[in-house]
Amino acid sequence: MGDLIWILLSTMVVNNFTLAYFLGLCPFMGVSGRVETAFRMGMANIFVLVLTSICSWALNTYVLDYAPYLRLISFIVVIASLVQIVEMAIKKLSPTLFQQLGIYLPLITTNCAILGLAIFQTNREYNFFQGLFFALGAGLGLTLALVLMASIREDAERAAVPAAARGMALVLIIAGSLSMAFMGFAGLGSAA
Repeated sequence: MGDLIWILLSTMVVNNFTLAYFLGLCPFMGVSGRVETAFRMGMANIFVLVLTSICSWALNTYVLDYAPYLRLISFIVVIASLVQIVEMAIKKLSPTLFQQLGIYLPLITTNCAILGLAIFQTNREYNFFQGLFFALGAGLGLTLALVLMASIREDAERAAVPAAARGMALVLIIAGSLSMAFMGFAGLGSAA
């Protein structure tokens, strides 16, 4: 159990997909304007990451041993299908959220964090539970990054920011600062 908790925490904080590996930057930059929207996008990503992990494990265990050359293509098909399911569910259950997420919801399909999860999980040869905790950690880390960025951006809107630093310039400064702060956790990964 300790191994699973370590996988979860290290993926969430030490090896954060967004702030350490720079994966999933599209929603990180685009949907992080409001905390509520960022949190919901994080939840959608967690759902897709967990389902991708389960499908990747099943494919690696039962199918891809016989056709390893289909690995990348099968991962892309699984991710695209899962995102379509999530998109349809959100459109049906919460049209307001669907409008708020806009173009960034279908962009989960091309989110390199989702594909990165499937590839990392395969390369590390995680079993079912390790892959599940890895996906949860990646999703929680992405949600943490989104919510942190959104909360800082909301506060920055009320601050007196020089004209040269407004807009995307400020977003990039905040993203760089968050990334450097999370890089401080990198030393924790070598303790084990």
